[in-house]
Amino acid sequence: MIHRGGARRTNCGPRPKGRFGEAAQFFRSWTEKPMQMGSVTPSSRILSKVMASHVDPASLGPVVEIGPGTGPITQALVERGVAEERLVLVEYSPEFCDLLARRFPKASVVQGDAYALARTLDGKLGGKAAAVVCGLPLLTRPEAQRLDLLAQAFTLMQPGAPFVQFTYSLTSPIPTRNAFFTWKASPRIWRNVPPARVWAYTQLPRK
Repeated sequence: MIHRGGARRTNCGPRPKGRFGEAAQFFRSWTEKPMQMGSVTPSSRILSKVMASHVDPASLGPVVEIGPGTGPITQALVERGVAEERLVLVEYSPEFCDLLARRFPKASVVQGDAYALARTLDGKLGGKAAAVVCGLPLLTRPEAQRLDLLAQAFTLMQPGAPFVQFTYSLTSPIPTRNAFFTWKASPRIWRNVPPARVWAYTQLPRK
């Protein structure tokens, strides 16, 4: 199911042939919108597995992924044991939405702006999220916008639920000074090209 401003679209167009076709589609999208994509290639399998490892498949509630692209992290979430029906995939590109709907027909695909996450997901979750997994290139955005995205995500999540993000930078992609959250970072993932690190953020308990 694809949500586009409340409409459902079923005409998905021609289907890319296997991973080569998906990679080619990803590269074409990157050449058109490099600041939105952040990388010339989809996330590697090892990076995707590390991202997915922060999500407890036994948890309750939806799992939101923002910026899934062609779905490598989505696939890692499914392989980890997260039921496909629990996945809510927020993607800006209509082409990627169509691809995701074919690859993960039981997931809910929402076409919209992830940086307006609360509005994009209004009425589409059916409960507080167990996790938000983010594949967006946050460092291309101003600090205030990154912090706002995290704050929006926390309003949609259960207490203690993680916001999971990867970055090619050595430092946190979300500013940690005067933080309203705790964080932890993975070791550098050298087998990813380029090398990456995964950060998980959790909202501090409200006083």
